Amino acid sequence: MTVLPNLRGRVAWVFADDDFDIDLIVGVRNIKITDLDELAGLVLADQAPGFAATVQRGDLLVGGRNFGYGHPHYPAMRAMRHLGIAGVVAESFSPGFFRGEISMGFPLATCPGILGMAQRGDLLEVDWAAQQVRLPAQGRSLPLQPLGAAEQGTLEAGGLIPYLKARLARAQARTGDMA
Repeated sequence: MTVLPNLRGRVAWVFADDDFDIDLIVGVRNIKITDLDELAGLVLADQAPGFAATVQRGDLLVGGRNFGYGHPHYPAMRAMRHLGIAGVVAESFSPGFFRGEISMGFPLATCPGILGMAQRGDLLEVDWAAQQVRLPAQGRSLPLQPLGAAEQGTLEAGGLIPYLKARLARAQARTGDMA
């Protein structure tokens, strides 16, 4: 059985607003750009020019309640992943955004109370097995809402397509064993 790897990285950005529309990450006017390098260069350009150059591989984002609200367009988070963002820890997620990003194999951790603890630049750890989010420098932790079996399986497989292929292969193996 595969185990979901823990996340450990700096908080690259804190989206403190509830109902944050992820299209604002690259700007609604840019959501049709398909070149990932160009799109990544536009990440948070309206809020913090030069932000893209500050991201380190493994960094994390922190969000408020209903993070990802709005249309579940993929360009903003594709750009974030391209920069090296490893996951998002938020108070809660918009259901469409949550399903879409999990199906892409992108880790999302629901952690009520995270906005009151994390700041940009903090080291953050997501321990899936212990179901905790830790801020080691503060010596503090918060409980993480557990993922469902299908959500965890999807992340462990690297996305929905590999997850479904593995399930199909297991089902075929069981059927073949009975023949």
